[in-house]
Amino acid sequence: MIDYKKAAQTLGVEEAAVKAIASVESNGSGLITDPVSDKQVPKILFERHIMFKRLRDNTPLKSAELMAKYPDIVNSSPGGYKGGIAEHERLAKAVQIDRVTALESASWGSFQIMAYHWKTLGYTSVQAFINDMYSEQGQLDAFIKFIQADKRLVKALKEKDWTTFARIYNGPGYEKNAYHLKMKAEYDRFSKS
Repeated sequence: MIDYKKAAQTLGVEEAAVKAIASVESNGSGLITDPVSDKQVPKILFERHIMFKRLRDNTPLKSAELMAKYPDIVNSSPGGYKGGIAEHERLAKAVQIDRVTALESASWGSFQIMAYHWKTLGYTSVQAFINDMYSEQGQLDAFIKFIQADKRLVKALKEKDWTTFARIYNGPGYEKNAYHLKMKAEYDRFSKS
């Protein structure tokens, strides 16, 4: 059982606010069942545009050439999402190009935290971060670290300023995806229950 109450107390926010973010980011569950192994694996979303940028900026590999060859996993534009376990299949293809860059280019778990934040969150490696993503409590712990790492997020969450929170947390596409409105609606739902 995930201890949302303890997380909320640690952050000094309402429990309904933490639950709202988990609900919006991953439909409330950070794990899915792998149909082949029948084991629980973290819910992920592989971001091909992040893979493109990180390859370009952090490796000698030519991201433009890789985009021409593998546009579904290396691309300057977001997209190509398949959802569910198919995101792990996309990640597996990306790992064949560059393991660390691929792992860092996915968002993980209930709170869909990008793995490239691993060092900022105090993990010793990207693999240590990912290991924590195999439990929902580990995902919640990473979320707490993520919020604590940015005072603006703490403030916005305390004030239930969903627009500011979503802009920082989800990036410039937050409005197009209505993250701020979805979070507010989920907060309203959880605060009444």
